[in-house]
Amino acid sequence: MRSNSSPDKLDRKTIERNRRIHMKSLCFKLTSLVPPHHFKPSKDMLSQQDQLDQVATYIKQLRDRVQELEGRKIKLSLGTSGSKNNTKDSIMTGSRLPVVELRESGSTLEVVLISGLEKNFMLYEVISILEDEGAEVLSATMSTVGDKVFHTVHAQVRISRFGVETARASQRLQELVC
Repeated sequence: MRSNSSPDKLDRKTIERNRRIHMKSLCFKLTSLVPPHHFKPSKDMLSQQDQLDQVATYIKQLRDRVQELEGRKIKLSLGTSGSKNNTKDSIMTGSRLPVVELRESGSTLEVVLISGLEKNFMLYEVISILEDEGAEVLSATMSTVGDKVFHTVHAQVRISRFGVETARASQRLQELVC
């Protein structure tokens, strides 16, 4: 005759208990990363589910803040380029979009594309054009601020003695976004 508590049941209970302990530990680590002043009321008075909900809210706020700051960074970088005041003015008023700006400095290349929400092109298309023209893409970012989409791509010359065909790359990018 078999007893009610078989080894399989004990193993499953142990596994489940260990899983719960592990999940509780991960939740504790996650909530410890959030500043205490973000929890309202205090973290000690909230259930684990409420704590996780507030952590999710905090992460969303951080993501929104990052997008806002990236947009401001792009606007400021356009404003400090000297002769680009007309570009900055057109961005602020919402006219003359899209904007394509290609800056070359030694072996590095920065591409800033600003378009409206209704203009659809893929970031991989921009990267393909740059790579076709001899650049190696190091980083690419995209952010949306209001009704404008900002793309920034940083690249470097793949083979320094050949360089990058910036004029041709600029023309191809204009054709892509216009």
